[in-house]
Amino acid sequence: MQTKPGQIKPSQTKPGKKRFWTLFIALLFIAPLFFSYGVYSITEAHGLQWWQARTDSTGMAPDPRSTTDAIVQVYAARAFSWRGVFGVHTWFAVKPSNARSYTRYEVFGWGVRRGRPALLVRSDVAPDGYWFGSQPELLVDLRGGAEIDRIIQHIDQAARAYPHMHEYRLWPGPNSNTFTAFVARQVPELRLDLPPTAIGKDYIAGGGILATSPSGTGAQLSVFGLAGLMVGLEEGIEINLLGLTVGIDLLRPALKLPGLGRVGMRP
Repeated sequence: MQTKPGQIKPSQTKPGKKRFWTLFIALLFIAPLFFSYGVYSITEAHGLQWWQARTDSTGMAPDPRSTTDAIVQVYAARAFSWRGVFGVHTWFAVKPSNARSYTRYEVFGWGVRRGRPALLVRSDVAPDGYWFGSQPELLVDLRGGAEIDRIIQHIDQAARAYPHMHEYRLWPGPNSNTFTAFVARQVPELRLDLPPTAIGKDYIAGGGILATSPSGTGAQLSVFGLAGLMVGLEEGIEINLLGLTVGIDLLRPALKLPGLGRVGMRP
């Protein structure tokens, strides 16, 4: 096919477009991690060993001795050490009506190699404690009576049915965020929108490829947490690549970026 003088052949534009989109995608997924590392370098208490970091209460959970309400809370806090550049650790804290203490549900990887279950169900730790020096963010806060007590029962049943009790992988999962997403799918009343920094949430427990979104308001396609797409009323649109999430929330306008998390209107 002949072209007029000065006219660019269609084939000549393709390499340029490919380079542009490759660079754009790389910046979209990688550049936010550099900003996150900068924040980590400034704010993190460096040099501390894990046993020296704070795990005491932040005061975010109501005192169980002064309230009879049933309470369900979900927390997320930056992971310890360099892991905090990339992601967060999440957990559930619940208190049935008239109970004098909270029960905390979360997954750890530390004891799995020694034959211990990944799931820990404890009432002897702060429900809202610092996660080894990192102050948590409250993702869900439900309070009330019989309805909340029923949700607590469903959380307990779902937690104990978690299919990876003796398996843990930091990346791409199953890990603590895989557990939280699994429970949330079984208890859609939570309408839990996990932060984009909850690496492992896109690993569908049980090795599935299709599932509802953790909030129960949409659908998710994921290939073992390494690549996928999520669309939901609560989550918006999220693209997962190698465990990193880029997305946009249209309901409460915000960008979702790797390392940085949510940038824009708070949920």
